[in-house]
Amino acid sequence: MLQKLVLLAALAAPITLLFPASAEKLPNIVIIYADDLGEGDLSCYNPKAAYKTPNLDRMAAEGVRFTDAHSPSTICSPSRYGLFSGNQIYRSTGGGGGAFEGPSGPSYLKPGTLTLGDMLKEKGYRTGVFGKWHVGLTWLGEDGKKLGGGFKNSLLIDYEKSTPLIDGPNKRGFDESFITPNCPTTDPLYLYIENGMVPVPADRRHKSDTLPNPGGKWRWDNDEGWKSEGYKFIDADEIFYEKTKSFITDHREKNPEQPFFAVLSTQVAHAPVLPGPKFEGATKGGPRGDFVYQLDNIVGRVLDLLKDLKIDEETLVLFNADNGAETLHVVWMREDHDHDPAAGRRGMKRDGWEGGHRVPFIVRWPGRIPAGQVSHHMTNTTDIFATLASVVGYKLPDEAALDSFDMLPALLGKAKQKGNIRPHLLTQSFRGEFQIRQGHWKYLDHQGSGGNNYNNPKMERFALPEKAPEAPGQLYHLRNDPGETTNLYFEETEKREELQALLKKLKESGRSAPTDRVPLGIGSIPKLSSTPAE
Repeated sequence: MLQKLVLLAALAAPITLLFPASAEKLPNIVIIYADDLGEGDLSCYNPKAAYKTPNLDRMAAEGVRFTDAHSPSTICSPSRYGLFSGNQIYRSTGGGGGAFEGPSGPSYLKPGTLTLGDMLKEKGYRTGVFGKWHVGLTWLGEDGKKLGGGFKNSLLIDYEKSTPLIDGPNKRGFDESFITPNCPTTDPLYLYIENGMVPVPADRRHKSDTLPNPGGKWRWDNDEGWKSEGYKFIDADEIFYEKTKSFITDHREKNPEQPFFAVLSTQVAHAPVLPGPKFEGATKGGPRGDFVYQLDNIVGRVLDLLKDLKIDEETLVLFNADNGAETLHVVWMREDHDHDPAAGRRGMKRDGWEGGHRVPFIVRWPGRIPAGQVSHHMTNTTDIFATLASVVGYKLPDEAALDSFDMLPALLGKAKQKGNIRPHLLTQSFRGEFQIRQGHWKYLDHQGSGGNNYNNPKMERFALPEKAPEAPGQLYHLRNDPGETTNLYFEETEKREELQALLKKLKESGRSAPTDRVPLGIGSIPKLSSTPAE
């Protein structure tokens, strides 16, 4: 009888008594993921930039800017896999991973892979992704069989049989999505996909000479292929922003107590360079400078939106990029505008040298992250996974996010600057070849760039004389030699063998991150007493 009375009392009690308010409210989370953006492309990283990025500079001033941040790969698709899974691409493919073109697939995010969307949905988030997807999608032909990659298969797609997509974002942890399959202005299929469905199939031949031309050579790298009727290349980033804005505002109106997670994946600054009309001529950095300025403007609009909705202090915003700047973009920006997207580092997109994978990483959370921080902790895009898990109190299973380290102590300014949260860091270049960092030491498990051909006439001026041309790999000390000019492969045999053994161990062990990762949780993150000055 007493047990029944206790049960009845519990049922009659207010919900707040049954679920005490000791658990703090989880933050909203927004990731703005840029494309082909080098460390030198933002004025908060590069005082000599040919233009200013005031909103990203403000974001850095109001949060933490990382100076030793890296993309998992030096090309798009593998890095995006790293963002969403916390894994290096070889976990999915067994080796390297290319960028998808045409229909192509299946997704690098295999069924059963825990994704960022999955994790945050488990914690009660409403999740959405808007923009460039590019981790692979599966399309079916009239016979119901899967189509391979390549542009020639685009017209063979049976959209009725293919949709809803079997491995699109809505099958990988996202409640809402509005995406392009590949790069929105470079790689056919040129179409939009909303929540796994295709509103307008790609059935029209696109000819590149119809592309808007804001700056002659800057429209380079727009592949001809199949697109939807009414598809406008120049509108892509503005559409992605508007979809993100609608997701956030609609969610706040309908479910203000539920946290949201939004990924805004931009086209900027991938080729071709197509700034919106109101941004043309906005900078002295030419069309690409205008393009990056548009990205900065979008970031500013996101921050302003959060402030207008009065959720600024309860929203964690992360800005990152998928790899370094495109080769010809680096060449032309250096030639025409005395601007170096690689910030003086060797290499560019596709290369295993620093210019290929050293990228901007800025994190802002006014209510929790102290402003004005500059962190020298070594970090990888894959670390976003474990860091967000730590924020929301999610205990990662050992079989998930295999290359992800918790960087939350660095965000909060609680980690010693002279040490490293990461004892080592893996990256992979264009062909899937490995680079490994340990402190200031870097070993490249290959000869040459790992990506670009520096015998090409446009590239040969940036080729450096090889000090050890017969060496099968490269060893550099980045503090003493940040330009990776002197290969110490033979001089520092002990260190080289140590890094070779470590690389072998990490590959064979099936993980580079620690096991039994314990999340800090929102309760351990102190609230700041005052917000940054405007």
